[in-house]
Amino acid sequence: MEIKGKVHEVSPTTQVTDSLKKRELIVEYVENPQYPEYLKFEAIQDRCALLDNTKVGDDVEVFFNLKGRKWTDKTGKVVYFNTLGLWKVNVLSATATAAATPAYAAPTADLSAGADEDDDLPF
Repeated sequence: MEIKGKVHEVSPTTQVTDSLKKRELIVEYVENPQYPEYLKFEAIQDRCALLDNTKVGDDVEVFFNLKGRKWTDKTGKVVYFNTLGLWKVNVLSATATAAATPAYAAPTADLSAGADEDDDLPF
């Protein structure tokens, strides 16, 4: 599955257990501008590094798997969980971190050299 949106938050990598690390990406998804959605994607293990170059405000395309789990607590109550497991992120347009300054070429022609003093043009 895939979705496009704007990065709202990127969490730092957290070490959940000795063998599990996790990182979260919150994406603002605007299907209806009046009611934006905030979707939480989860990157685990080596996929945490996929978010290193992702910044708040970036327009991104997120590829993910939808996962669902069933869990029974100590009292026998059954609870269901859904997870959006991130596996790829494409930055579509990055936020500008600094204003870009245009590069101008220095003039190469000397316009005053060889000008005719008797030029009677009106301009």
